[in-house]
Amino acid sequence: MSIQIKRIYENVTDDDGKRVLVDRIWPRGVSKEKAQLDEWLKEVAPSTELRKEFNHDPERFSEFKKHYKQELNENPVQQEAFNKLLKWSNKELVTLLYASKDETYNHAQVLKKLLK
Repeated sequence: MSIQIKRIYENVTDDDGKRVLVDRIWPRGVSKEKAQLDEWLKEVAPSTELRKEFNHDPERFSEFKKHYKQELNENPVQQEAFNKLLKWSNKELVTLLYASKDETYNHAQVLKKLLK
């Protein structure tokens, strides 16, 4: 099927498919009812150390992508979570939800490319 990404703060729509939050930390100001998640797959998110190191700095994005891909390949827990996303995306439309204000330089963008 396909993958799309969306900020968790955007409205839920009928064409979201399976809604999966891919952040390690629950987004501020969003209730579980409002989020209308199908899954919260925090294990697929970058490690806390990597997230803090990147700090959503566009100049660090290429280095972040490299390290994040490495984490996904080497960490069995992250790898298992990624494989769940891959399996779901082969069956149905999956919307990866994230909280970052930056819509271009975030880990959901990396996940989307890897899943395609």
